[in-house]
Amino acid sequence: MEKLIVITGGTKGIGKALVLLFLEQKYQVITCARNANDLENLKKELPQDQQSRLYTMPVDVAQRTQVAQFSQFILELKMPIAALINNAGLFIANTIHEEDEKNLEMMLNTNLYSAYWLTKDLLPTIIAQKNGHIFNMCSTASITAYTNGGSYCIAKFALYGMTKVLRQELKEKNIKVTAILPGATFTDSWSGTDLPEQRFMPAKDIANAVWHAFQMSHSTVVEEILIRPQLGDIG
Repeated sequence: MEKLIVITGGTKGIGKALVLLFLEQKYQVITCARNANDLENLKKELPQDQQSRLYTMPVDVAQRTQVAQFSQFILELKMPIAALINNAGLFIANTIHEEDEKNLEMMLNTNLYSAYWLTKDLLPTIIAQKNGHIFNMCSTASITAYTNGGSYCIAKFALYGMTKVLRQELKEKNIKVTAILPGATFTDSWSGTDLPEQRFMPAKDIANAVWHAFQMSHSTVVEEILIRPQLGDIG
């Protein structure tokens, strides 16, 4: 039976690189994004055989009701879930003492609760399968306090903690859990920067790291991958 890869935020940056990689590896893939046009354009870029293996749905992952609808769509496909990759996220640079209080709620909903909600919705099915792999796209901001990280750092620290808890809860159930902690990656989050592209990591490198962790034998799990630009962090 064909297996399904679930990837949130799959139209740009790391998410798009993940979608393309898993489609190239002949998996069925389902992804979401807020912008329906971006999802349509993603599909148009693909060869015909990959288009038929990509399922999409417009979703604002910061909204619980929309995540629930996405979960239902996934489950209605009735395919084994080989991997859930909680990739969707949002970055707004600011300091805690200067940012609007609403930033914290926005960062938590997008970067933490979205992963929590979708994982909760799909876990009964994944546990019943007695196998599967959950990847949470954390960040170096999950372990490093950046001056302009503000609520983004708070949310990413929390996501990293959630990933560690899930690992403990699910290891006896044959479910792998991996935290991905990338540093500065050349995505839309850095649009407008004066820094050269070579100062950043390509999104494809992060996708390849996920793929190699996914390929490990059943008896092995990569618990976390910390990956930075060669010259170190930015900011």
